[in-house]
Formats: sequence, structure tokens, C-alpha cells
Amino acid sequence: MSPRLAPRAPLASALVVGAVALAGCTAADAPDAGPTSTGGPTPTVSAPADAAEPAGPGTGVQLFQWTWDSIARECGEVLGPAGYDWVLTSPPQEHVLGEPWWTAYQPVSYRLESRLGTREEFAAMVVACDEAGVAVVADAVINHMAGQDEPGVGWAGSPYEHYEYPGLYSDAEGDFHHCGLTPNDDIAQYTSVDQVQTCELVNLADLATGTERVRERIRAYLADLVSLGVSGFRIDAAKHMPAQDVGAVLDGLPADVWAFQEVIGAAGEPVRPEDYLANGPVTDFFYARDLRGFVLGGALQQVLEYPGTSRALPSEQAIVFVENHDTERNGSTLRYQDGADHLQAVVMMLAGDYGTPVVYSGYAFGTRDGGPAQDDDGAVQDVDCAPEPSAWGEVPREPAGTWLCQHRWTPVVGLVRWRAEVGAAPVTDVWLGRRAVGFGRGDRGFVVVNGNAVPLEETLPTSLPAGTYCDVVTGRLQDGVCTGAEVTVAEDGTVAVTLDGDTAQAFHVGARR
Repeated sequence: MSPRLAPRAPLASALVVGAVALAGCTAADAPDAGPTSTGGPTPTVSAPADAAEPAGPGTGVQLFQWTWDSIARECGEVLGPAGYDWVLTSPPQEHVLGEPWWTAYQPVSYRLESRLGTREEFAAMVVACDEAGVAVVADAVINHMAGQDEPGVGWAGSPYEHYEYPGLYSDAEGDFHHCGLTPNDDIAQYTSVDQVQTCELVNLADLATGTERVRERIRAYLADLVSLGVSGFRIDAAKHMPAQDVGAVLDGLPADVWAFQEVIGAAGEPVRPEDYLANGPVTDFFYARDLRGFVLGGALQQVLEYPGTSRALPSEQAIVFVENHDTERNGSTLRYQDGADHLQAVVMMLAGDYGTPVVYSGYAFGTRDGGPAQDDDGAVQDVDCAPEPSAWGEVPREPAGTWLCQHRWTPVVGLVRWRAEVGAAPVTDVWLGRRAVGFGRGDRGFVVVNGNAVPLEETLPTSLPAGTYCDVVTGRLQDGVCTGAEVTVAEDGTVAVTLDGDTAQAFHVGARR
């Protein structure tokens, strides 16, 4: 398990004001498409000599398309108290206009003005999260600009054309790739490294990240976010940039800035997640897809064996998740619509010891492109969470655009706290049943997942001290009272568990009476 990512104080004093002016996809199978004005001074940073590798984070949460004001409130009221270590925000830069969620992934400038809030609101959010002990990690779209053929005006009023972004990037200056390998310059074959990394991802203007001119502007954007106290970045669409280009950009940031790279691994493709490990942690899409298969196939024990599989990344450099904003829409992983199976996957991810987990929290959607709830001007509305499902595995039936707030659900919060309690304790006391698994993390915690449709009754050995424990899947220990079910660990360390079909149970020493 990775150590905690600490919030950072604003680093304005450590940044050098530069002359570069700033102006404004992810998965291959999804169209993913700053905080300074285009004319104002922009901070930049020099590359530190022999920078130490920064420590990675603990448990993260992706609050997809949440406004800055909503995240600020959530950090203090929910995330900090629940034990989340960091929050991943949606891209903060100015973007194209439109209702779909992917407009945020089509930058037109690097101004911090978007439908999620203003620069001032973003800065206030970082401060509020810092005070709650939650670090802020920003989704950084640096592979491309917009994918609109017609000229337009961005959210904050910045004019742009497909390959012209005044004061920032210009085709005449060689700032974009035109690969010339396909009829429309779009990626056609993912078996070609040149196409993946120099052609366009669904028409998105592909930046020439191999040039120092482009790198300077990207570094300046990231440095500006760091100056506001941002602790790290998710590098969107890293797969579509050579690893050395990503490394050159990150090398220009302070040593304590943490970043992980979105690299979508796929069998038979030449661009591999491990190619990017020299730059830092990488998203493990294989894990998310395999987790779906393990749960649906009743092979839960294979989650515990995952670090030993041939395509697993080093655990300390793997960013793992059950779903993200792309995969919940393309169906390649489990998602909230999968009910009990989805919750079992979340429990197994958080209870296991492979990788750094990210809990996903989004909104109900009816179409693949559908955006969150917006006002008449197109600004995303502040979050108003729907009620938590009343029973384990119940699928929310909320209208499209409704905030689901999965990260607040009792089993999810319970396992986040469970994970914080067990820390780096090793996996122990593994019990394997038919479509069921039980295991401990040393003498700190124990979890049982029943993937059968029928109830499970077993007496299992644990390394826990004797006592009465609160099941954190169904409740929490508050003022000495358990709001959920209770279990008893006997003097010999055994525990008698009784579980309904397709449910789970987890308890730890921090919730012992």
C-alpha cells in the first residue's frame, strides 16, 4: 500500500514568473477530449537537479464533474473524516462549449475558468481541502487541444480555431502534429506506435509535445496549478505521447509534485503501460477489466493473486480502480448499474494490497455523452446527492444527471476506513470457498465476500484480538454503538460469519468494542 499523499501549501514563492502566456482524450474507445489569462504573466518552474522520487498517495476519490465549491464542501464534511487521502478533480482549464461531459477534455486555453467554477473558486477549494487533510490532484489534459473544425469561443470567451489558440499555440509555429499516416490524420490502427502518438485522437488537435516550445507552455500551466497548492496530476491520454515527452514535462515540476499517467493497456498493442513507469505511477486498466471477470466468474481469490500475474505493474506504481468516467460508459468494467457485483469489486479493491485505489463517484447517465446537471447558461450545478440505496446491491434508478455520490455509500466509506486502519499489514489467513473468499490484513482487519446467491455460514480463523467488532460494510462504530451488524472474534481468533448471498462483511481493530 502506498503512503499518504500530503496536501501541499501554495508554492507561489518557489515559482519563477515567466514570459510564456497561457491559453486553454483519454481512452482509445472514448472521445475524451488555465488558470492564467492568455495575456497575463505566467509562472514557470526550473527542473530540480536529481529530484527525489515523491511518495505516492493513499486512497483517492474521483469526483467526476463536481464543481469546485462542491468539492470544497465535500473535503471538510465527508472526504477528510472518511479517510480519503486525495481527490481527483475534473480538468480545470477553459474548454469548448456544449452539454456533453467530454467538453471538459477539449481545451481552448489554460485559463482556470470552466463550467465547474472560476480560478478563485478553484483556489478556495484547494485551501479548504488542505485544511481537511485532503490533497488535490487535477486531471491535466496536455496531449491535445480541441477537436472542433469550425472556429469558436471557449467558456471564458477565448477565441480559437482548430489549430490556432491565440497567445498559446499556433500551427504556423509547429505546435501540432499532422501525422500524414491516415486519410484524415486520425488514429486508425493502435498497432502502430507512430499513429497512436502522432496522429489525432478523434480529431483532437494533437500537440507536438516533443518540441520545447510546447513543453514550456504545458509546464507553465501545470506550474500555475502547483502555485495554487495542487499536489499532483493525472496525466490524461499519456499513451498518446511518447514516454520521454511526458517525462520531460514532469521533470520541470517541483520534486514533491506527484503525478500518475493514464495509459490504457490492451493486449497486442505496442504502447504498453510499463513503458511509462520511469516517469511515475500508471493507471492499470488490465486490473479493472480483470476485476470484472474475477467477480462475475466467481474467482474472487484471483484478486489476491493479482500482483503475481504476468501483466501486473509494480504495486507501488499501479493506480487501480473499479471504474472511471470512460469505462463506466463503454462497459469494459463493472459500474454502479451492476449492483452487488459492483460493490463486491469495490470491497475487494480496497481490502487488497495491490496498487493505489481510486474510488469513483459520478452521476446517473442515460446516454454515453450525457453531461451532469447544468443551469441555463451551461454551468454545472452544485452537487445535491441522491439518497444512498436502501439495501446492499440495490441499483439506483435516478434520472439522468442525478449525483449518485457512490463514495458516500456506507460500504464504500467503511472499506476506506478499513483500509486506513490496516495500513501496510500483509494479507493473511486466506480462506477460499466456492465463489467466496475471506482474508485478513495481519492483526488489523478481516474481510469476507460471498459471491454466491445463497447464504454463507462459516467459522474462519483470523489473527485479530478477541472482542466484539462492528461490521463496517453495514454501519460504523459511533460513540461506542455499532450502527450496523456486529461480529465476535473468539479467544482463539476464530469468527463465525453468516452472510446473505452476494454480500460482504469487514471489521477492523479500530471498530472493536
